[in-house]
Amino acid sequence: MAVPRRRVPIKGVLLIGLVLLLTIAVVGGMLLWGRITAFNASVSSASAASSALWGPLGGEERVNVALFGYGGDEHKSGNYLADSIQVLSIDPVTDTSVVIPIPRDFWVEGVPAIPDNGKINEAFAIGYARGGIEEAARLTTGVLAEVTGLEIEHWMAIDFAGFREVIDAVGGITVKNGRAFRYTWSERLWRNGRFPDGRFRQGEIMLDGEEALAFARARYTNKQEESSDFARSARQAKVLAGLRTKLGSGGLGSLGPGLAMMDALEGKMKTDLSAIDLFLLSSHIDPDRRIRLGEGEVLEATTNTNGQYILVVIGRADPTDYRPLHRFLAREIAKPIRRPGASAS
Repeated sequence: MAVPRRRVPIKGVLLIGLVLLLTIAVVGGMLLWGRITAFNASVSSASAASSALWGPLGGEERVNVALFGYGGDEHKSGNYLADSIQVLSIDPVTDTSVVIPIPRDFWVEGVPAIPDNGKINEAFAIGYARGGIEEAARLTTGVLAEVTGLEIEHWMAIDFAGFREVIDAVGGITVKNGRAFRYTWSERLWRNGRFPDGRFRQGEIMLDGEEALAFARARYTNKQEESSDFARSARQAKVLAGLRTKLGSGGLGSLGPGLAMMDALEGKMKTDLSAIDLFLLSSHIDPDRRIRLGEGEVLEATTNTNGQYILVVIGRADPTDYRPLHRFLAREIAKPIRRPGASAS
C-alpha cells in the first residue's frame, strides 16, 4: 500500500526561502564590504568606515572638492605637472553641482606654496617633489582655495593610466563631438601643420580608454577652437557625462560597472576621502553646469618675464590680487540651476 506523500507547509517553504535570501545577502554584503575596504586602502588616506561628507552634504553650505588629473609614470616629460585642474562645487540644499575648470596657464603670484611664482599646474609638481601625490594634491588644493576664494577641504587625483582603465572597465563610452578635428602630441608638428596622431569625427562617437584619454587631453589640433584649455575642459566634461551614463542611475544595474571601476582605480587614484564619500559624490560626476573662466571676461592673456603665455585676473589691483576672481565665482555659483541633480549610483 502506497504511503501518502507528506505535503510541506507553504509557510515552511517561505521561511526556508527567506533564510536563504538573508544568508545570501549577508554573505554577499560581507564580500562586497571586503572589496570596498581593499579598494579604500589602496586609494584613500581615510578610514573605509569614515565619512567626511555625510554631514556637509546634508547641510546648507556648499561642498567643494578639488579634482586633479596628472601624467604619472606614463608621461615622461613634466609628468607631475597637473594636466587637469577642476573644482567640483555642490549645493546640498538643491542637490545640484557646478564644475570650475582652472586653466593650467593661470599665473600665481604672492602665494607661499609657489615661492618663485609660476603657473598653477606647477604647484602639483612642487608638492610631489616634497612628499608624493598626497602632498601634491594637498598643496595645490591650498593654492586653489587662495586664488578662487572658495573653501576647499578635500581632493581627488587620478593618473592617465587610471583614467584610461576606468573607461575600458565600463566597456567604453559614447560622447557627442560638436566639431571634427585632428591632433598631434608634438608641438613641433603642430607648428608645421601636421597632425598624424589621430582624428575625431563630428557627431556621436564611441571611445575606448585610449581614445577617451586622447579626446580629453588633445591640445595641438588642426582647429584653433579645439586647441585651448577651455576646449579641453569642455571635452573632459563630455567624457565624464559619458561615464556617468554608463554607470546608470543606481541600483543593482550600477553594481557591476561600479565594481569594475573600483578594480581599475586601485593604485591609480589617490584621495583624502573614503569609499563612502566617493559613493556620496558619484551622483555629481556629471555636474549640472560648468563655469568657464573665459578670456576677456575674468582672465586675460599676457606673458611672463620668460616670454611664456600666461593667464592673469582682469581688474586686479596688483599681481597678487585675486579679489575680482573671487567676486566673479561667487556670482556665477549663486546663479540658480533649474535641472535637478542626478541620483547616486
